[in-house]
Amino acid sequence: MDLVVLHSLWGFRGTLSAAISRARCHGFNGLEANLAHPVLTGSAPSAVVEALAASGLGLMLEIVTGGDYVPDLATTPEAHLSQLAEQLQACPPLQPLGVTVITGSDSWSWPQQSWFWDRALELASASPLPVSFETHRSRSLADPWRIRSWLERYPQLRLTADISHWCVACERLMTPDLAPIQAIAERVDHLHARVGHAQGPQVGHPFAPEHATALAAHRACWQLFLDQARARGMERFTLTPEFGPDGYLPTLPFTNKPVADLLQINTAMAAWLRRELDTGAPAP
Repeated sequence: MDLVVLHSLWGFRGTLSAAISRARCHGFNGLEANLAHPVLTGSAPSAVVEALAASGLGLMLEIVTGGDYVPDLATTPEAHLSQLAEQLQACPPLQPLGVTVITGSDSWSWPQQSWFWDRALELASASPLPVSFETHRSRSLADPWRIRSWLERYPQLRLTADISHWCVACERLMTPDLAPIQAIAERVDHLHARVGHAQGPQVGHPFAPEHATALAAHRACWQLFLDQARARGMERFTLTPEFGPDGYLPTLPFTNKPVADLLQINTAMAAWLRRELDTGAPAP
């Protein structure tokens, strides 16, 4: 199985050409970006496709409903559904490898959840692109202890796994022996490789010795997802080192200075993932 390691544009404010240059310089196979990111909206879709193809890079799109990554509580399920439909229709011209979706709300009642998801998964199935839904805090899939019920009700539900969110939600590290991780393993098609801990979605630096236990727990889960993907015949698996800003990266008191450099972390994580994850490929 081939690992396709993508460069997250979360927090990036440069141009498309700069993003491509940085991704190639640091050994990434492509970009992951929100559909509304200026790198994508600043050019015609055909121009984006041509620039990426010329550079040998792929693209993973991310779409978000509800106004932002933490949804506006006033946004109704009907509005979420309308936004999802509109954004899914906008994705194919960019010819992405797939689409990862952050949608729904953990504030909804079960009747609201079922109304929305019955229809959201119809939209996903109708898309010509692979569509997976992220296990993100504040969203419908935020609670790992209830995820098995979602999977039983919706056998077509495919997932983007970001277990750092579940670590915070449950105040514990996720490990492969836990029922939620076992439940989702065969449904994970895309991975956000960020290391969280029991009190936060992102450690200061994943390779600091004080975070060795958290890194090992995440790695074990990621390997399980990869093993399951290979077992069901996937020849290519996409993942994105997704350490980011916006309150995720710890800062020093009084100065608000970041404790580490995000590009350095994500680049180091990309190299580590290629080295540490077993893809089943023969040794060179």
